[in-house]
Amino acid sequence: MNNNHFCVIMAGGVGSRFWPISRQNRPKQFLDVLDTGKSLLRSTFDRFAHIIPLENILVATNTAYRDLVLSEIPEITPQQVLCEPVGKNTAPCIAYAAMHIRAINPEARMVVSPSDHLITNEIHFCEVIQQCLDFIDEQPDQLLTIGLQPTRPETGYGYIQVNKNKSHGKFNQVKTFTEKPNADLAKIFVDSGEYFWNSGIFVWRADTILEAFREHQSETFTILSSIVESYGTPAEQEAIDRVYPECGAISVDYGIMERSSNVWVRCSDLGWSDLGTWGSIYQHSPKDELGNTLRNDTFVFETENCIVKLPQGKIAVLEGLKDYIVVDTKDVLMVCPREAEQHIKRFIETVKFDTGNKFV
Repeated sequence: MNNNHFCVIMAGGVGSRFWPISRQNRPKQFLDVLDTGKSLLRSTFDRFAHIIPLENILVATNTAYRDLVLSEIPEITPQQVLCEPVGKNTAPCIAYAAMHIRAINPEARMVVSPSDHLITNEIHFCEVIQQCLDFIDEQPDQLLTIGLQPTRPETGYGYIQVNKNKSHGKFNQVKTFTEKPNADLAKIFVDSGEYFWNSGIFVWRADTILEAFREHQSETFTILSSIVESYGTPAEQEAIDRVYPECGAISVDYGIMERSSNVWVRCSDLGWSDLGTWGSIYQHSPKDELGNTLRNDTFVFETENCIVKLPQGKIAVLEGLKDYIVVDTKDVLMVCPREAEQHIKRFIETVKFDTGNKFV
């Protein structure tokens, strides 16, 4: 393995769309949502451990989740957990990680990945990541992302349009980014053959992405550069706690990628899902002959196309339901149509307004 190769796993989100099993004190990246025996974070770490030195795998998370990270991944040290005092979306998170890594190794190439994605073709995934790292070795001034072959006109994902006239082997220059199109536009994208799903996985040199921050997100760059002497030292956490809240909240897609002209994409089919909703869990889970995904002891009668998740030691009896989500925990029961899962954030806000933070 190459000691110049680093990986940053972003694991700071609250996973509200998986309420009520995902809570503020233990969000979805720390849960085994697919009943594989591993949390999503653990699965992501194991995936990268095949190609990145263990000591070079970092987890960026909220300060509140530091101990959860170390519990899930005991192989890493506390110094490999980068703690944000407050969530500011992906751009400040990545800028902080890049400055930390550059202080450790000025020649570093870094992979950035969410912690909560499903990859079913892991062997090919590792091959693609290695190809991306090789590309950055050859093209150090470029920013690289991974595009995924779309299988349907999905409105919940971002899309990358490739420039087929500008290619370098299996890599194409990016023409445009589009966030979450409507159904008609998504169908046009898929039919065109020029658009791929945006995976949110990135590969670049640490110094190259920081130069992009200097150009396109100068305020964040200036704020995080003000403590440059602290990175990689015992003073880092105190310094980050002091200045990080001053950064503006913006995604790396909006803040950097859409504004840069040196962006390339490696498109592939990795068996990918962002596992962002109960619907995605339903899609990737085994089903009975009536299309039901049933967890633990569930007895169904005239029930079709439902997803049911229960705590261990509890049974459920359902009759006459079609296309529903049923999730029971020790203190919350949620029952809603699958087509209404976008209302879950509204459910949370209502519960929080009436009962405080106890159930969220």
